[in-house]
Amino acid sequence: MPRLEDLPEEFPVFPLPGALLLPGGQLPLNIFEPRYLAMVEDALGQGRYFGMVQPDRRLAQGETGPGLYRTGCLGRISSFEETDDGRYLIALTGVIRFTIVEETGLRRGYRRVQAGLAGYAADLSPEPLPLPFPRQILLDALGRYFAAAQVEANWEAIGQMSDAALVTSLCMACPFSPEEKQALLEARDAAQRAEALRALLEIDAFDGGPGQDKTPKAS
Repeated sequence: MPRLEDLPEEFPVFPLPGALLLPGGQLPLNIFEPRYLAMVEDALGQGRYFGMVQPDRRLAQGETGPGLYRTGCLGRISSFEETDDGRYLIALTGVIRFTIVEETGLRRGYRRVQAGLAGYAADLSPEPLPLPFPRQILLDALGRYFAAAQVEANWEAIGQMSDAALVTSLCMACPFSPEEKQALLEARDAAQRAEALRALLEIDAFDGGPGQDKTPKAS
């Protein structure tokens, strides 16, 4: 893992609703818009770093685009492939969360921010995840979630994952709402994130599967 002092505090950001990157996780991205092709090209020449952040639907549109949540995750391009039709297929590995201090304007069409990283220094030296409940409770909730979503689970692969890898992978891969994914990102620590994940799995299973309307119904 890199040292905090070696990481950039100004970098590009890719605003993408519903896309969650967590420290230690790996996010595959299919890059095709010209401004984000330019962003990836620039990142490759400057340490391979850029940040993932979600638009905040509560905020008004600004001069550079939609309002953004203040918390995102800095990632490093860990694999890169250029397709015959000019797209980039990359894997972005999460490094550390950040807080946006200010936007620093557009460069070649993409947005850049000045960010604070020090508040999330613990992301750089993760300790083994102490699940706040027995692992089987999470697996049972996951089973109900998959059943409601009518998804066949690869339980053998799941069984081989560490607790930390399982929680990170599920948080990133499950089709939770942007607001729910933001809550998972902003969890105080890995244990709190695991609790939030278990609750979301249970809620979605109870409501009939992911993507269902969770708005309380009048009696």
